[in-house]
Amino acid sequence: MWYNGLLDLSVMQLILVALGLTHITIISVTLYLHRHSAHNSLDLHPVLAHFFRFWLWLTTAQNTKQWTAIHRKHHAKCETEEDPHSPVVLGVRKVLLEGAELYDEAGTPETLERYGQRTPEDWVENNVYSRYKLLGIQLMAVIDLLLFGVHGIWIWAVQMMWIPVWAAGVVNGIGHFMGYRNFECSDNARNISPWGILIGGEELHNNHHTYPNSSKLSRRWYEVDIGWGYIRLFQFFRLANPKGFKPIAHYVPGKQEVDVETVQAITNSRFDIMRQYRKRVMEPVLRQQKAVMDEEIRPRYRSLKRLLSREVTLIKPKEKEHLEIALESNAVLRQIYEKSNELQELWRRRGLKPQEKLHALMEWCREAEASGIRYLEDFAAHLRAYSLRPSP
Repeated sequence: MWYNGLLDLSVMQLILVALGLTHITIISVTLYLHRHSAHNSLDLHPVLAHFFRFWLWLTTAQNTKQWTAIHRKHHAKCETEEDPHSPVVLGVRKVLLEGAELYDEAGTPETLERYGQRTPEDWVENNVYSRYKLLGIQLMAVIDLLLFGVHGIWIWAVQMMWIPVWAAGVVNGIGHFMGYRNFECSDNARNISPWGILIGGEELHNNHHTYPNSSKLSRRWYEVDIGWGYIRLFQFFRLANPKGFKPIAHYVPGKQEVDVETVQAITNSRFDIMRQYRKRVMEPVLRQQKAVMDEEIRPRYRSLKRLLSREVTLIKPKEKEHLEIALESNAVLRQIYEKSNELQELWRRRGLKPQEKLHALMEWCREAEASGIRYLEDFAAHLRAYSLRPSP
């Protein structure tokens, strides 16, 4: 029938086509706009990059420079009043429901000038994509109607809603509001799900904010970054070159000497080091101390477990008060907490020379090994074995 369009597909086929079209859009956003343009963690072949740019013009009316600049500003000003879309500041409801509008509001000339460097400035960008932003989605509507008939109306509507809902709303909203954290980065970013399939891997938001220059968003063995799968596929055909996904820190079994490379390695992998500190020191010591905790403190065991490793700037005043009460009543917990903060001072303090950092780390290991806390002693020996990854 003419009203079913040129392809005359069944309902199930139409649903699969709609999911396929929106999936291409998601992959275009995560690979081209996010990893390639905003973070420069992925090199794309010019033909593939332009396909993604063309597809986004058809399906989102999104300008590369605007998206890139706003996202870079989000990382630079995360969870502050200047963050374009922080649910911590604006509320999760507003970011979830008005994500696209927040992007439009944030695209000021000042933001584009400061954060929009190294984005396309060619003829087609200036004379087609940026000049006629709405022409692409209008053309997409015509194509959908021709191919799918009256069903093209809802297919087009789904395409237009997909990025504002999932990327601008869910990732920027829920991704800074709820979920789990592998790493205690300095903002409230969280992994929405360990299976990054529906939003192309962007579900792994805490991983990304911890290592923003990595082209691979998964970090644990059970996490899936489907975007990384596409990168590997394109790499096989020499259409993509991922960067920044290999860890700089290299563990050398038997190494016992702390040197400058040890300092560089643990500094570059500091979030993973602190995650190990939580697993190897804080959690076992906390379990050990649970039996001798004051009756007043013991009911707060679970919250204490979280607060001991929580990023200091994200601890709320009331939580800080509870934490301090617990530390005052238990000298062992206070010691491992203070040693955690001292270790983090290695990369938090600005202006320290390499030799000063080396001396500080050596002193930290010496004190840890003399602490009388077995888990802390073992962790100091563990740190000594780090070095930089050997050149291939």
